[in-house]
Amino acid sequence: MRLDKYLKVSRLIKRRTVAAEACDAGRVSVNGTPAKAGKDIKPGDIIEIGFGDKQVKVRVKLVAETVKKEDADGMYEMME
Repeated sequence: MRLDKYLKVSRLIKRRTVAAEACDAGRVSVNGTPAKAGKDIKPGDIIEIGFGDKQVKVRVKLVAETVKKEDADGMYEMME
């Protein structure tokens, strides 16, 4: 699954266009390297997102095309 779509489906970022813009601006990295919106995501990957002065670091647990709002936080595990 594409990185921008994963961020939207997992609800880490609310809209896919915003997720793609964050990737293009270099605020998102996968496994320690800056990632573009089209990067393939698989379970076990570590995603870091910069929101202003706050950093969010998660480990991908599940990749699914659609998921209910209540189950979205089960797609990743918070780190640190």
